[in-house]
Amino acid sequence: MEPILIDLNDYERTGEGANGASYDHKTDKNIMLKMYFRNFDAAKLELELARKVYAAGISTPEPGDLVTDGKTMGIRFRRIDGKKSYSRACGDNPDRIEEYAREFAQLCKKLHSVHVDTSQFENVKDRLYNMLAANPFFTDEQKRKIHDFIAAAPDADTAIHGDLQFSNGIFVEENGIRTPYFIDLGDFCYGYPMFDIGMVYLCCFLNEEAWTQEVFHMTNDMAKRFWYAFAPEYFGFDANLEEIEKTARVYAGLKTLIIERDTHRPMPQFRAILEETIFSPPSTGHRATDNNGD
Repeated sequence: MEPILIDLNDYERTGEGANGASYDHKTDKNIMLKMYFRNFDAAKLELELARKVYAAGISTPEPGDLVTDGKTMGIRFRRIDGKKSYSRACGDNPDRIEEYAREFAQLCKKLHSVHVDTSQFENVKDRLYNMLAANPFFTDEQKRKIHDFIAAAPDADTAIHGDLQFSNGIFVEENGIRTPYFIDLGDFCYGYPMFDIGMVYLCCFLNEEAWTQEVFHMTNDMAKRFWYAFAPEYFGFDANLEEIEKTARVYAGLKTLIIERDTHRPMPQFRAILEETIFSPPSTGHRATDNNGD
């Protein structure tokens, strides 16, 4: 897979994340780029994965080519013109947060009902084991407790986004009909859906106010409103939401592995969750709750 040489001057920068930046083509509205800041191998791996996810029928922008401007590497995708993330939509329309949260919950339920070919994708447990082994910030004892918790989690062959922030769900609206897509599928894998729901909970409850406003275009109170509409829609209106939140909080702590992988530094505000749960016996959080609330 050899990258195609492009001129980045042909593109307009539209956004930035921890690992890279996004661009739209200045004259061709059908093309957008995701350029990585440093890790060229990650671009290749994400493109391979994106092609498999697209072929599996997951609603995601069609992946194109591997590209380089001579300094960085990235991926060309079919641009979803007029897209808006669920987080941006909530920030722009606070009176509609509950509507967007319920719609995002239905999108997540649909994703988590897809049974994938496990020979084509990585098990979420193996992915987390690898992140744990590479993390230099945990003690051996802490790593053992995290490993044991992951190993004890239920197994499943269903699709997992891997980084299920509500900014990684987008939609376009035409004539009152919204078409949703998932983006940023570099951590896509398969397994127990609570590994995904932990990230939704983290985004809604565990970020500092300034971070929530900068990244998700919402206040923390707005993010909490999102959860209180999302959770009943996802798990069922008869589900015990107090127990679900206890479980989701533990899985949210595991997202420390992803965040520290991307930031290359320990993150005390997320490690605090691990101190409260996995590091403090007896560990909780493996209540077998499916996305129908049964």
